[in-house]
Amino acid sequence: MSWLFLLAGLVLLLLGGELLVRGAVASATRLGISPMLIGITLVGFGTSTPELLTSVNAALAGSPGIAVGNVVGSNIANILLILGISALLAPLLVDPAALKRDGAMLLVTSLAACLLVLSGEVTAVMGAGMIAVLVAYVVWCYLQERRSQDAGARMHRHEAEAFVPAGTPPLWRSLGVALAGLASTLAGAKLLVSGAIELAAVAGLSETLIGLTIVAVGTSLPELVTSVMAALRRQTDVAFGNIVGSNIFNLLGILGVTALVEDIPIPQEILGLDLWVMLAATLLLLLAAWSGRRLSRLEGGIFLGGYLLYLTVLVVSNS
Repeated sequence: MSWLFLLAGLVLLLLGGELLVRGAVASATRLGISPMLIGITLVGFGTSTPELLTSVNAALAGSPGIAVGNVVGSNIANILLILGISALLAPLLVDPAALKRDGAMLLVTSLAACLLVLSGEVTAVMGAGMIAVLVAYVVWCYLQERRSQDAGARMHRHEAEAFVPAGTPPLWRSLGVALAGLASTLAGAKLLVSGAIELAAVAGLSETLIGLTIVAVGTSLPELVTSVMAALRRQTDVAFGNIVGSNIFNLLGILGVTALVEDIPIPQEILGLDLWVMLAATLLLLLAAWSGRRLSRLEGGIFLGGYLLYLTVLVVSNS
């Protein structure tokens, strides 16, 4: 039954996340909101809705291992697994200006999140501070890109265009799609958390391990679809920007909102290994992107190999 819950939850999360983003983007387009702002907010953060609802549900269910493991594991999977696959499909070009701003923000956010997590607990006060920083960052990005119309602005317009349907549907229909997506995502998050808790109990595995692997990869499926499709369309700036933006949102938005709902004690397993793998993957990504202004197929293969090695270490250490 636990596997059935997990599978149903993953399907609903993938379907719901897609419908939510497409409905929200179509509604915003119909209301005349600029594609750049849509890309920064609805697309950039909308693909992380499954992670958000899953972590909140896990925290409310008293499963901090799943709540935190989902965030840390998703960031690791986003970089090593998703960007690895995307770069293997097509080398990912990186604009230096966009990398300087968003890459620096990702590095600062990752370091700050590590410091907070090392305290042993992420509290509501910390969560409020993280959300405030995220809001300030989004406003700053929008104002900067609206003035300069730089590479970051083009990237966010491309993100929005990827979700705009041919012939924008009526507003009522777009809102209906978005609401259906939200309902599906909520149901999927509940099923996924229930299945993960039951699977951990039946299989004798820690909830943290399940959160870092099955849950984290499952909730990252929208990012995987978006990045892979962008790579196939040769919109490689979207593939790279989608992951960087999602990782920033995971650390500030998801961890922040979850901590506001419920103080989150940090499992020792994450403090011992996974937090440092996340930080190392982030540093590896930024170094690779900065050195060649792109992620090559070789680097994509190294990323993917690194993820398989990480999974192997997790399985062996928990066997």
